[in-house]
Amino acid sequence: MTTNPYIGSSLDNLLEEDGILDEVEAIALKRVLAWQVSQAMQEKGLTKTEMAQQMHTSRASLDRFLDPENTSVTLNTMVNAAKAVGKRLRIELA
Repeated sequence: MTTNPYIGSSLDNLLEEDGILDEVEAIALKRVLAWQVSQAMQEKGLTKTEMAQQMHTSRASLDRFLDPENTSVTLNTMVNAAKAVGKRLRIELA
């Protein structure tokens, strides 16, 4: 009987072995952040145009920020988005 080496291992271990754990985590974090900001925009009744104005940025920049696949966002953009919906951005190392 052969033993499966992956039984009992975690998804994190598999992703780490494939060398994509950091990328997958970055995409997951970005998706959550984009979703949270979108939800806050809906709660406040903000259109994308109004949101971009409050962030002092372009609508195209906001669209990039709200794109869950685009992980290339600056810290400044994240802070401005949070501020525009009345929130604060909190980042921590774990």
